[in-house]
Amino acid sequence: METNTVDPAEVAKFQAMAEEWWDPAGKFKPLHQMNPVRLDYITRQIAAEFSRDLTGPKPFQRLRLLDIGCGGGLLCEPMARLGATVIGADAAERNIPVARLHAEQSGLEIDYRHTTAEALAAAGERFDVVLNMEVVEHVADPLVYLTACQTLLKPGGLMVCSTLNRNAKSFALAIVGAEWVMRWLPKGTHDWQKFITPDELSDLIRRAGLTPVDRKGMVFNPVSWRWSLSDRDLSVNYVTASLKSA
Repeated sequence: METNTVDPAEVAKFQAMAEEWWDPAGKFKPLHQMNPVRLDYITRQIAAEFSRDLTGPKPFQRLRLLDIGCGGGLLCEPMARLGATVIGADAAERNIPVARLHAEQSGLEIDYRHTTAEALAAAGERFDVVLNMEVVEHVADPLVYLTACQTLLKPGGLMVCSTLNRNAKSFALAIVGAEWVMRWLPKGTHDWQKFITPDELSDLIRRAGLTPVDRKGMVFNPVSWRWSLSDRDLSVNYVTASLKSA
């Protein structure tokens, strides 16, 4: 029987913001600012795992990639430009037409679907790469959800997963700063109690049947107004890579 880890209240938050996905000054401004750093990490991890040359044309050709919780397609589009066969899935139905329209306007072929990780796994879909970015802190049962992501991977496949640490600093920056003070996101977008520490996530990933191989912090500098990757600072935003046994 297919298990559903979708939290309807969490989906409703993103449904309400669907029209703003591609507005760099809108409610998804933080993701637009973070996206270059996310892409840098993702592309380097994929290139390393599948021995691809990022300087060549279409380096991700013949790789089947799923972006679960794809939103408006901020990661799907660059992955498609790099040659991957991209499926974007989201539980928030209103995100899908926004993503489809933007891909069409950009001349990209991306298979967007209103569905869940669990439904895709139950249907027998399999991928070389699963992008699982800023989703795990929004689901009802992280372990069941991550197990579905593991099922979706082919043997030897790669999952890239990012989320938010749970500590006083993340509450101050991600909740008070981003939602209350800067108003980058509507109040209530994140539930601090659902944030996951790096060690907790590593344990969940292992219990789901994957092997964690890397993790880095994504750090915002308020002076330069830029994001960067850090080997040491995982105190707020962080990203991980894990593999399925071949």
